[in-house]
Amino acid sequence: MTHVITLVAGAEEGPLAAGAVSAAMAAIAAAGGAIGQAVWLAPARACDLPFAAPHPEACHAAAMAALAGTAIDVLAVPMAGRRKRLLVTDMEATVIENELLDDMAAMVGLEVEVGAVTRRAMAGEIDFAQALRDRVRLFAGQPRALLDRAAAGIRPMPGAAILVATMRGAGAATALVSGGFLVFVDRVGRLLGFQSVHGNVLGMDGDRLSGDIPSLPVTAAGKRDVLLRLAAEQGLDLEATMAIGDGANDIPMLAAAGLGIGFHPKPVVARAVANRIVHGDLTAALFAQGYRADELIGG
Repeated sequence: MTHVITLVAGAEEGPLAAGAVSAAMAAIAAAGGAIGQAVWLAPARACDLPFAAPHPEACHAAAMAALAGTAIDVLAVPMAGRRKRLLVTDMEATVIENELLDDMAAMVGLEVEVGAVTRRAMAGEIDFAQALRDRVRLFAGQPRALLDRAAAGIRPMPGAAILVATMRGAGAATALVSGGFLVFVDRVGRLLGFQSVHGNVLGMDGDRLSGDIPSLPVTAAGKRDVLLRLAAEQGLDLEATMAIGDGANDIPMLAAAGLGIGFHPKPVVARAVANRIVHGDLTAALFAQGYRADELIGG
């Protein structure tokens, strides 16, 4: 078998039923795939369906269509090089639940102005860098303590720590890359165990936010560049890399990675990437690589 489709049931689905597995297998076969034996990675939760086909993407699409309306994620990868050696993830709404500028805005009564720009930027409607500058400008004069208040409310995404720990335990390099600010990225990186972090610098004027961004290396292109540079430093082909993100500024990084996964993706991302985690948590990215439940670290 040359490829594998992994089914992962989200919490709202309940147990991954034999009927759903059978429906996916039938769809793969109908799309021209030679289907192998189902392999359970996690009882009643995650199942591998190995197959071979001249057009594997058609089999993936057919399996997704067969399970439309369920809370089951359907991910497809080649068998060769399935376990990745480099993980690069976005931060906000990916490995943490927060959008931190939105959280800060809610604390000082700016949620309407800031939230509107955030939504448009993540949907790809406006340039990310300019949108970030526009939002930060609204915080000019706010005290440094606002950053600490926002950081205190950081909520890790379910499965994030398990994802990082399991891949590190298997020898993979892990990197957190964010269009947000190092004052938060450093903290999240330590919290979740990432080996390197990459973000932007937030301007300060004494003990108050200046409203500007003196350094903005991590844009959409910058995220992709981090992936490319880290892969080169590790001596890895891009096929050995995985990237995960949710917003429009993650698309270049997701497209460059050997396995790019949209996590609870914005519509623009869902249209751009074939592999999406919509219902499950971040451990689905481990099941997509063939990890079994008893191999997960911290679960």
